[in-house]
Amino acid sequence: MKAFMQFRTYILCLLFALPFGGALADEDAAKYSSALKTFQDAGESGAFFGNSYGYALFPSIGKAGIGVGGAYGKGRVYASGKWVGDTSMSQLSIGFQLGGQVYSQIIFFEDKRSFDEFTSGNFEFSAEASAVAITAGASASAATTGGSAGASGGKSDATTVGSYRKGMATFTVAKGGLMYDAVLAGQKFKYTAK
Repeated sequence: MKAFMQFRTYILCLLFALPFGGALADEDAAKYSSALKTFQDAGESGAFFGNSYGYALFPSIGKAGIGVGGAYGKGRVYASGKWVGDTSMSQLSIGFQLGGQVYSQIIFFEDKRSFDEFTSGNFEFSAEASAVAITAGASASAATTGGSAGASGGKSDATTVGSYRKGMATFTVAKGGLMYDAVLAGQKFKYTAK
């Protein structure tokens, strides 16, 4: 009888959790869909979808700092338009920085080599990689190891220019907040296949 009661409690807990799990999945899908549309509609970054091997999409990366800063975000990795794995980004930085910011970021992979480099498990942007925070009416650029891909405007009206550098092109769009410094240097990525 005791085993039956425990089993029944377990089943009831699962049944109550199902509706909430679906709601969270729908909310997650909406975040990724919205971020994807932003980058598809943002000028030249939209063209990268047609000529890239794949991309990593981060709908929201939160960053804050006063001298010492940190950033974190979760994303998904796509190859040939299909979701193939999950990724997370963490960053620790020291230097002149002040404020907080939330932004979306996308990293395009030009070919299988750059995709494999990113999805090898652990990947880190080099010290030369940098980005400038963008908000409505401001301009910005993002770079990976010296090359640049930039964006200007807000979430709905960004225009972009850029090209691949060492097989990757990175674009960012500010979602809110203000931060003096927004660098890609030191961003570390972990990848887990789906």
